[in-house]
Amino acid sequence: MIFSELILELQAELKKELAQIRFLVKKNPGAGYSKIVEIGKMVGKRYDIKLIANFPKEGRIQEFDMYGKRDLSLIIDYDQKKFPIDREIIKQKAKEILGDVQTQDAYMNDDKEGVRVFTENWKIDILPHSVHIWTEFDEKVTTFCNWLMENAYQMKKKE
Repeated sequence: MIFSELILELQAELKKELAQIRFLVKKNPGAGYSKIVEIGKMVGKRYDIKLIANFPKEGRIQEFDMYGKRDLSLIIDYDQKKFPIDREIIKQKAKEILGDVQTQDAYMNDDKEGVRVFTENWKIDILPHSVHIWTEFDEKVTTFCNWLMENAYQMKKKE
């Protein structure tokens, strides 16, 4: 359940700082984004993850109520080039949990591997060293990301 804990903690920290973030975003979006990145780094550090909030579409940084609820990158281990489990297991689990999705091998070069899970409207890029979630975290996406953290990244809850 590391993903669930991580995003709940991120959302709580962003909410705590929301007044300042709003002010910064309205005054200078770059400064507002820097504050969001700083908060993500602080939260991610507790889990040994580099956590980055993304705003891939213009205007999304203005959607304050969605902070920490979509479009995140989690960099787990830059040196990791292979998954500890077969890519086919990741694809099967994606279909099992997420339902009507497509999967494909991705980023298969330089002795690296990856998986893309996608629909017409969103995607999740899964690499041995990171996961990039380009959608809102509904119950199914959260369940899948919890499974990924435990199985594809072998991360367990710290006691």
